[in-house]
Amino acid sequence: MSSRHEASVTPPVSIAAPPGPPGPGDGPGTPGARGAPGSLAAGEVLARYLSTQATELLRGLRDLRVQDPGGEAGQAAAAEAAGAIHAAAFRIADTLGSFRPLLDAEWAERLEPELYWLGHTVLREHVCAARRDRLVGALRRLSGEADPGAPAGGAADRGRIADLAAGGAGARAGGTPDRDGAADPAAAGPAAGVARAGALLERRLGLARSRAHSEALDALTSARYHAVADAVALLVSDAPLTRAARRPAAALPEHHDELRRVLAAAVAALPLARAGRPYNAAALDRGLAAPAPAPGRAGAGGPAADDREDAPWRHAHTLVRRARHAAEVLAACPPGTVPVRPPGPPLPAAGAALDRDREAVEAAAAAASAAATPRIAPATAYALGVLHADQRHEAEAARFTFGRLWQTRGEQG
Repeated sequence: MSSRHEASVTPPVSIAAPPGPPGPGDGPGTPGARGAPGSLAAGEVLARYLSTQATELLRGLRDLRVQDPGGEAGQAAAAEAAGAIHAAAFRIADTLGSFRPLLDAEWAERLEPELYWLGHTVLREHVCAARRDRLVGALRRLSGEADPGAPAGGAADRGRIADLAAGGAGARAGGTPDRDGAADPAAAGPAAGVARAGALLERRLGLARSRAHSEALDALTSARYHAVADAVALLVSDAPLTRAARRPAAALPEHHDELRRVLAAAVAALPLARAGRPYNAAALDRGLAAPAPAPGRAGAGGPAADDREDAPWRHAHTLVRRARHAAEVLAACPPGTVPVRPPGPPLPAAGAALDRDREAVEAAAAAASAAATPRIAPATAYALGVLHADQRHEAEAARFTFGRLWQTRGEQG
């Protein structure tokens, strides 16, 4: 991922290593880091996990820089490297937050948000590309076109855009020009609406991908990036642990248990009973409702209805991810090191369901944003509206899956 960009002017973020450990022999590989003789210290387990993830992150950054972005193979390799960076950065950041008492608090607080920034920045362009492919493929499915790699939709799905777009074309029999100045003939209403919607999404998400690519290139030459990379390199060999890290590894599950309690409370606040069917039309109705004006501000609205509906799910998604990464730390302990806990919710499957929810929600938002483009033809707007509804249905299906997983095999409080 070579760059012709000049170095970013983003001010550097100081994440210098904290002063030496509070006492001699506190390093993870020394006897001072251990609890009772012969036992494994919590800090040693944590340091090993952080070292592994830091190595993965640095390897991903190396691979990303040497990739030639040209061609499908180069783009696929760059996406793979970016995904590895994102995964490792989020694992480290989540671990710094979940096991904060075992690490230098001030240092960890500075590094955690910087790792999230790095993970988001390197992956954003590939997310834009995947979202474009998802939405264009969904348009083809909904309009009945063959779309290799996408499941065939039912007759009802195939008819949605055609029925709605036909109504839109009838309202504009004169073929009023759209934003690009080209006529949208009534005779070709449904097909033209789908085609124009696809072209609009290609253009908008293509531009978003180009901007994200430039931002990633700038980020990887910035002082901010080098500060994060230096801090991650420290984790490979010398995690800044506290005296609390000397406790036996058997104390590690306390941190995971606290996360599980917070997660259970967050899930209890979700409308799982309302998501009792895979396609929840009531949630879609709320998503399309206009927000009420804020008190004392004429014409100003509060958060969009979709945002109010989705925010608790995003919060639960974050907690599921953090709990899954904390469980990975425990799984890295040798057998018999930590006490066995009763099985909780299937975190990988639950996280996958909430990943699908987030992707569908963000795709629906992209369709809604495209539909708000000035002066687009009604057939195009109808196609994008049906696409928005389709993606909201996908989000509800993912939430239904999550609810079934949690209520059947998970925790109730």
